[in-house]
Amino acid sequence: MEENIYDAVIIGSGLGGLLCGKILSDEGYKVCILEKNNQIGGSLQIYVRDKCIFDSGVHYIGGLEQGQPLYQYFKYFGLMDKLKLKRMDDLGFEEISFGDETKKYYYGMGYENFKKVLIADFPEDRKAIEQYANDMVRICSNFPLYNLEYGEDLINGTEQLSLSAKEYFEQLTSNKRLQNVLAATNILYAGVGDKSPLYVHALVVNSYIVSSYKLINGSSQIANILANSIKKNGGKIYKYAHVVEIITNDELAEAVRLKDGQIIKGKNFISNIDPKELLKMVHSPKIRPIYRNRVNSIESTISVFILNIVLKKNALLYKNSNVYHYQTGDVWEQVHYKEENWPSSYALFYQACSTDDKYASGISLMSYMRYEEVAQWADSYNTIAQKAERGAEYEAFKKDKAEKLLDLLEKKIPNIRELIESYYAATPLTVRDYIGNGDGNLYGGLKDFNNPLKSFFTPRTKITNLLLTGQNLHMHGVYGVTVSAVKTCSELLGMEYLVNKIKQVSQT
Repeated sequence: MEENIYDAVIIGSGLGGLLCGKILSDEGYKVCILEKNNQIGGSLQIYVRDKCIFDSGVHYIGGLEQGQPLYQYFKYFGLMDKLKLKRMDDLGFEEISFGDETKKYYYGMGYENFKKVLIADFPEDRKAIEQYANDMVRICSNFPLYNLEYGEDLINGTEQLSLSAKEYFEQLTSNKRLQNVLAATNILYAGVGDKSPLYVHALVVNSYIVSSYKLINGSSQIANILANSIKKNGGKIYKYAHVVEIITNDELAEAVRLKDGQIIKGKNFISNIDPKELLKMVHSPKIRPIYRNRVNSIESTISVFILNIVLKKNALLYKNSNVYHYQTGDVWEQVHYKEENWPSSYALFYQACSTDDKYASGISLMSYMRYEEVAQWADSYNTIAQKAERGAEYEAFKKDKAEKLLDLLEKKIPNIRELIESYYAATPLTVRDYIGNGDGNLYGGLKDFNNPLKSFFTPRTKITNLLLTGQNLHMHGVYGVTVSAVKTCSELLGMEYLVNKIKQVSQT
């Protein structure tokens, strides 16, 4: 590794780190990105099993229609002209079902389609559906960067933070089925009924309603395009570079120490990892105990069990929508599942493949799982560099859970086992090892409307040249991480300058 001082040392090569690297390297900063694993991208990583590509975390992206804010952001980042995208179904990009009912509910793409499709199923609730659509747009308008508008703060007015999503739906309509249909995609932010704020629901769901796209052949293309651009600008990306310490003086961070002992010096440092993990590396008295306690006391979002299924050739028709299924009528109770009733829900994503539009090559199922279920194997780590030996008991655990999930899926696709070539299971430990969250959580810290500012971070830390970025700052998902990266880099470049630059470049 080169012996020099970088303008910006970025810890973690997830989407937030790569976007920061792209922004700063475009501005002439000498950038270095440090990734502890072999594959860059964080949740953008893909897995190839039996020649079938599976996404690790990003199964679709919202807001990429021409002229929409994320489209403009992606155009600025040089992504839009290079990404291979598949637009999802206009009249049903999300499919929702309950129990053994044959009835299915759908989200239409674009608010007019969204309202039309739902009103057809709930004609007596027309006003509530129209109100919901209006409220989603209104709430999102209070977040300037979400709409690519200049604003020093992430949100205009903190009153938006203290509204409960579940209570909102209960006040919107007395129709419990409609309440649950509107909240059915809450696995996208690991929603908890007595905690999740309405603004989190709005920011996530709105981005998909306005437009939704699959990434053909996987989401790693985003990471690869950004990495190539950073390298073209002279930036460095190092793999197997595991940061274990932030070296500081009285006021500033000076360098990072890697697990192998190497020292990387920098003028500015950006952390794209879980704040709880970052604090383990920082020993400066500038980070006071009250701040450490606040960060460490934030409840993590739950994790998942993932089943990636390779299908036999021409066995299952490709569905251009995602499927959310619940065994009960209450979508909020799933996060509190009981082990004896697991799985009580799942989200199903079809892999978009460039070689076949008619048949699916693979599907991925996700169902909530608490980290505690696999904590007995927590001392083993599995990466591409070193495969963990977790033993026969762990393999039996995975097989048991996979078969139970297939039992539930079989109620919707009766012959599913006959269509399977092979399957591969991942637990919260897999998420922890490859994505980097300490307890395998899905989306970092859980946002709580009861104490909204506790988990609402700004990029600045008490160490002036140590900044934060990523999903813990603002909101979840590709859209949220993009916004957080812009906010982080604006601390170095200036918000007004950066927003105007993005608008200017994206309109050419």
